[in-house]
Amino acid sequence: MKIEDSIHQPKFSSATQKAIINLMYTASWLSNEIEQVMKPFGISSQQFNIMRILRGQGSRPVSLKLVTGRMIDHMSNTSRLVDKLVAKGYVRRETAECDRRQLEISLTDSGRVLLEKMSIRVDEVNHILFDHMVEDKLVTLNGILDELREKEI
Repeated sequence: MKIEDSIHQPKFSSATQKAIINLMYTASWLSNEIEQVMKPFGISSQQFNIMRILRGQGSRPVSLKLVTGRMIDHMSNTSRLVDKLVAKGYVRRETAECDRRQLEISLTDSGRVLLEKMSIRVDEVNHILFDHMVEDKLVTLNGILDELREKEI
């Protein structure tokens, strides 16, 4: 669906304005779609992101700072999100042996099992959302998005 139809705005003042609004609207739409996938698992997309980061580190515990630096949403309160995952039994938090002031976190076995189930469902949804796009278009889209983020304000 065209952005004009989605937000009931027939014209934009420029192609730049249309692109910005289109990106913001699409990011919000995609975020909502992913949240709906996460909802049955009782996990937010930000918590899912933390669990994926931890899985990527293998079995070795990592610092909260490392996780925060790799989050998709850098405004996330990573400490609070980790607390919720610890309470659910999906993440383990321990004091670092080398520095008692630092906390290290890692996935629990139940966290790995849940993450695997969630990843299967996310892959299914990603396939539904992007299956109609040819590889060349996806490569172009990624290039444009990467180029956009190179600019600093």
